[in-house]
Amino acid sequence: MKLLLDACVIYPTVLREILLGVAARGLYTPLWSARILEEWARAARKIGPTGEVQARAEIALVRAAWPIAEVAPREGLEARLWLPDADDTHVLAAAIAGGADAIVTFNARDFPRHLLEQEGVRRFAPDEVLMELWLAAPQPVEEAVRAVHAEARRLSGEELALRALLKRARLPRLGKALGDG
Repeated sequence: MKLLLDACVIYPTVLREILLGVAARGLYTPLWSARILEEWARAARKIGPTGEVQARAEIALVRAAWPIAEVAPREGLEARLWLPDADDTHVLAAAIAGGADAIVTFNARDFPRHLLEQEGVRRFAPDEVLMELWLAAPQPVEEAVRAVHAEARRLSGEELALRALLKRARLPRLGKALGDG
């Protein structure tokens, strides 16, 4: 399965690390475009003056780890597409160009299922797709989540409940399923 990751699911670090950890374990192939990665870099400015610089370094690492994940829509594809927010058509165009089965996004309103289905693309919220992947293959999803949890605890220097971390990452169903064990 190929999943196009929207910028809104790539930018939060914990969520990105879980999604890419699951992909690294072979449960799906991640896709994105240069424009999506650029949106991530610009969004990182919110965390302060070094946010964008850090994001660009992380982007370089992600590109190196996933060299075939970046897709470029062919000329004119975006012009024929329509979504409620014209600024999001590049995401759908990238999904089509990469042969994605679905777009992973929090932005349900601007990616109506009926419009995506016309292009043979589905839409999932991160919690929804991770739950599906966990139900199909629990061990690799749990391994990815536990690795991110351990790193978050190491970096923060604090005890951090898994369920609370996943809730903050907007993965409440996955958090409930995995518990704090």
